[in-house]
Amino acid sequence: MAQGTGTSPTHIARLVRDAIPPMHPGGRPIVAGVALAAAGLRAVSGRGTLPGLLATAATALFFRDPTRTPPLRTDAVLAPADGTVASVTEAVPPAELDLPREPHTRVSVFLTVLDVHVQWVPVDGRVAAVRYLPGTFLSADLDKASEDNERNALTFVRPDGVRVGVVQIAGLLARRIVCPLAGGDEVAAGERFGLIRFGSRVDTYLPPGTEALVRPGQRTVGAETVLGVAPVRAGA
Repeated sequence: MAQGTGTSPTHIARLVRDAIPPMHPGGRPIVAGVALAAAGLRAVSGRGTLPGLLATAATALFFRDPTRTPPLRTDAVLAPADGTVASVTEAVPPAELDLPREPHTRVSVFLTVLDVHVQWVPVDGRVAAVRYLPGTFLSADLDKASEDNERNALTFVRPDGVRVGVVQIAGLLARRIVCPLAGGDEVAAGERFGLIRFGSRVDTYLPPGTEALVRPGQRTVGAETVLGVAPVRAGA
């Protein structure tokens, strides 16, 4: 049987691989811990094999890291996260973002424990600033979570100088924000930049004058859904 045909082992293996996304490296220690705990319970009690396997599989599924294909638009601000648009409001960016202190359109995306929790870069350019702030762990769907919860604020700047702010916000169950980026890093739209473990929210501050193209209740796909279009500045 020729490789690559519809029923060949190679083709089937590729379909399975595409259907089951790989795991984000940030989740490996957690999954390993759950698996070890399940194995320990099994060794001590002689029970719990099926629940342990299910718990390990569910944890691995939470940390899935799918491949995404961003649109070919340099003026698009892409959704940095999967989830549901909780609100689209005008708000002055928090002080931790390196943005003008004037109203910006803020798109808040709420992530449940069933959503992919990887975050993606919204625009091409570089990282202007990264700032982590400790805080509380209110439910991420509350408006106060933007100001009170543990969070990590990133400011991205396009080559034409347009700035976009993204804030990773821990939720009621989230206890760990992962972000390896630092100020000055060069990035591309659709690249992975972080992870929030277990239920969270991601706020995106669009450039002033940018009209939001999403509305509350809409589902977003990280690195693919366009939140808004910020025209490229002339001469850039």
